[in-house]
Amino acid sequence: MAENLSLQNFDWDAYESSSKGTLNEELTQKYDATLSAIKDNEVVEGTVISINKREVVVNVGYKSDGIVPATEFRYNPELKVGDRVEVYIESQEDKKGQLVLSHKEARASRSWERVNEAFEKEEIVTGYIKCRTKGGMIVDVLGMEAFLPGSQIDVKPIRDYDVFVGITMEFKIVKINQEFRNVVVSHKALIEAELEAQKKEIVSKLEKGQVLEGTVKNITNYGVFIDLGGVDGLIHITDLSWGRVSDPKEIVQLDQKINVVILDFDEEKKRIALGLKQLTPHPWDALNQDLKVGDKVKGKVVVMADYGAFVEVAEGVEGLVHVSEMSWSQHLRSANDFLKVGDEVEAVILTLDREERKMSLGIKQLKDDPWANVDVKYAVGTRHFAKVRNFTNFGVFVEIEEGVDGLIHISDLSWTKKIKHPNEFTSIGAEIEVVVLDIDKENRRLSLGHKQLEENPWEELEAKYGVDTIIEGKVVELGDKGAVVLLEDGVEGFCTTRHLAKEDKAATQVGETMSFKVIEFNKEAKRILLSHLRTWEERKEVPAEPKKAAKKEAAMPEQAKVKTTLGDLSVLADLKASMEENKE
Repeated sequence: MAENLSLQNFDWDAYESSSKGTLNEELTQKYDATLSAIKDNEVVEGTVISINKREVVVNVGYKSDGIVPATEFRYNPELKVGDRVEVYIESQEDKKGQLVLSHKEARASRSWERVNEAFEKEEIVTGYIKCRTKGGMIVDVLGMEAFLPGSQIDVKPIRDYDVFVGITMEFKIVKINQEFRNVVVSHKALIEAELEAQKKEIVSKLEKGQVLEGTVKNITNYGVFIDLGGVDGLIHITDLSWGRVSDPKEIVQLDQKINVVILDFDEEKKRIALGLKQLTPHPWDALNQDLKVGDKVKGKVVVMADYGAFVEVAEGVEGLVHVSEMSWSQHLRSANDFLKVGDEVEAVILTLDREERKMSLGIKQLKDDPWANVDVKYAVGTRHFAKVRNFTNFGVFVEIEEGVDGLIHISDLSWTKKIKHPNEFTSIGAEIEVVVLDIDKENRRLSLGHKQLEENPWEELEAKYGVDTIIEGKVVELGDKGAVVLLEDGVEGFCTTRHLAKEDKAATQVGETMSFKVIEFNKEAKRILLSHLRTWEERKEVPAEPKKAAKKEAAMPEQAKVKTTLGDLSVLADLKASMEENKE
């Protein structure tokens, strides 16, 4: 009852005013004094108080702890509770009253200065390989993304870049672009620095002819790089084997341990030339001593060229088969028309020089020379079928069989046709029947004819196409000088432009059939001259009227009359005497 009375008498107004005033202020001041003074957009240092897979809780001495995504500490997998870390104050309170921190932003604000400092002092930095990119990797170094070229990961060629993703390694900053804030790092530079001393020691002990064991480090199309234990040497593709090698992988494999011999080295440039084939005897020294010119050998085509084929008759021993020794044919052809790489062939040794290590081979010698008995097989006067190989302005080159060629002169193609070029008569690749006219065994040539398959028709044509004979003909060709006219029996005649004139003065057309008069027949020259003009001009001639002729004669001078008469009489007398002699 007493307690109730005391509560009733309590001055609540005074208490309320006191709590809102002096007491609250004092308490707030005391509480704030225990907290750190922080500002937005400021970098401060805090202590890690908790770590899980998703976030890291950091205490910066503020009334509440801040949370940082765990991904921002991925570069530092060794982070633990109690570590001091720098964080960036993004906001003192978010909507939930939570302190918002960022370790990434804190690192970024400091990283560029640290990167430049590390580059100037050539410091070794630790970085986290985030992912692959074109040509290399992206590395988180001191809070910045840097580029690690693929060639700078290791001294050895990298076959799988993905195995390095997620790994923390040591790097050296090798290049900085101040304008674009690009950073290039290298892990290889650290390894090379360690190996440099080893290389100097190894190179100083090298000697030409020394045999060492090495490991195949890299294979290229031009050779193989060998790791000699800290220093690399190159076996050129030509020094891998005494035989031809198209791909070094045919001889060695990656990571294979092999013995090599030192051929040469440059101590300053640290270049070492190595050999593998030199560890075995030269194949020419082991070549069968009984081999001689004329012997038959078998081998495999290893290289082709237009001029010939290289045949390997024993490992490391090659002979050249020139294209001229592949066939008895005299037609110029490429060696690729006869052989290809990989072909197994048999050949005859033509030349053999053991000192120069050269050998020439022949394939055509395995067959009989077709010219050995050509005068029997293709005797003069015999008929054969041949294949047209080539044309010239003066004739046709044909092949009766492989290695046996002949020429048909343009004048020996036809008795009756005037052929300007052989392509008017035949075509390349066509078959044509020929007669052997002559044999030049020394130069391996046959003189052939085609028209000789038939009798010379000009003996019979002389009677048929005598001078003044009227015949029908077809105009087959027109030119500036006249027309070629096709007559019966396939014979051609020629009519000059003047003699083509028609009675109606119309132009002559190709393909037109007209009447012609033979004005010349030359059997030796095989020429027939024709005239269409004469066929109608003579028909129009009418005898002159006596009166007009008498008047004309009277008008002529007396001297002219006598001269003409005497001349005419003289000519007639001579003509008569000539005719009488012919009769006798």
